[in-house]
Amino acid sequence: MQREELNRYLDGLLEVSRYRDYCPNGLQVEGRGEIRRIVSGVTASFDLIQAALTEDADAILVHHGYFWKGDNPCLTGTRRARIALLIARELNLYAYHLPLDAHAEFGNNAQLGKRLGLVETGRFADQDIGVHGLLDAPMRLDAFAAQVKHRLGREPLVIGDAAREVRQIAWCTGAAQGFFEEAINLGCDAYLSGEISEQQVHLARESGVAFIAAGHHATEKFGIQALGEHLAAQFGVAHKFIDIPNPV
Repeated sequence: MQREELNRYLDGLLEVSRYRDYCPNGLQVEGRGEIRRIVSGVTASFDLIQAALTEDADAILVHHGYFWKGDNPCLTGTRRARIALLIARELNLYAYHLPLDAHAEFGNNAQLGKRLGLVETGRFADQDIGVHGLLDAPMRLDAFAAQVKHRLGREPLVIGDAAREVRQIAWCTGAAQGFFEEAINLGCDAYLSGEISEQQVHLARESGVAFIAAGHHATEKFGIQALGEHLAAQFGVAHKFIDIPNPV
């Protein structure tokens, strides 16, 4: 397919114009016009670019791209190295941040909820990014945490009473610890995100609502992977998800 055709399709599918974001969504670095092979990954790191070149990709599809609000705009150091390599090898870079978090089918939250057996019952937080839902049946917090570990391949940090029964869960992938108080106000039994800050530990202890920090990278692997698989099925392009390990 053609570069601009893919850009228009993804912008429409993910409803990019709906969101106020901290970065541009869509085609961030223009490469060759024809796209036959796509590599997807969480973050457009130098390692992912090199891996995409090894796969002879024409485009990279990521959740975390470049040009974040507040960034130094100068193309120096690691920023220059990444962008110079993309341009030199004519690799397209497509990045989708909040639109990918929120998408009802391919979004990070939707895909994580699916893997954890959560049935969405509503949305919350700024721009309806956060999700709340129910487990099929109540379970102990430590049993749910074990399920999170199994599905994500990473030990989560859990703040809360391990023996407490939980069923109503709120979640938002990545660095969404700031939505915890809203989850508490919803009457949820537990909140799951990628990261936790010092103040959320106290909120969890004092409110009795558990906080599960399951890893920024780990909670955001599934959306971009599902989106890449959809493109392969829809347009017949080759797709490969490459996971560049990240402990955070």
